[in-house]
Amino acid sequence: MENKLNSSFTDAYIERCSKDTETMIANESSIFLNQPITYLKEHKNEFIYVESTLFEQIGVEGVSLEVDDVFGTYDVMLGLKLQKKFEKMLKEQLNNSLNGEEAKFDLMFSHDDGLWDLNFALNYMDGYKEDLSLNEAIQLIHQFLSQLVETVKVK
Repeated sequence: MENKLNSSFTDAYIERCSKDTETMIANESSIFLNQPITYLKEHKNEFIYVESTLFEQIGVEGVSLEVDDVFGTYDVMLGLKLQKKFEKMLKEQLNNSLNGEEAKFDLMFSHDDGLWDLNFALNYMDGYKEDLSLNEAIQLIHQFLSQLVETVKVK
C-alpha cells in the first residue's frame, strides 16, 4: 500500500444519516470530507454514506462509515459486486489484509441482489491513523477495496 492517496472524491454523492432511522440528515458536498474522521466519534448517532464513480469502477455500490457503538472502531459497510465463486479467495485476502488480533470482518453473499455484504473495521487497515480526514479515510478504503478486487480476480 505504498501508493499515495490521490483519488479524487469531488464527484461523490455524500449523505449524513441517522443510525437509528437510516434517514438522511443532510446531503453534503465533497467539502464535508475535509472533516477529521473523529467527526464520527463526536456524532455517534450518524453514519456517512458515499457513492462515487471511483467505487462503481471496482464494483462497489456505495460505502457507509460509522463508529461502532461497542468497540469504538470505524466500521466500513458496503455491497461488493463479485460472483459467489470468489468467496474463498475473498476471505483469504481479507484475512491477509486486515491487521491485528481483533481484525474481524463480516462477509455474506446476498442472492437477492447478487452482492457481497462486507463489513470491516477501518482501524485494522494498513495506513489507518486516528488523525485521518474523512476524505483520506474514503481514499484508503477505495485503495484497499481496489487491491482486494484486483487480487481476487487475478488469482
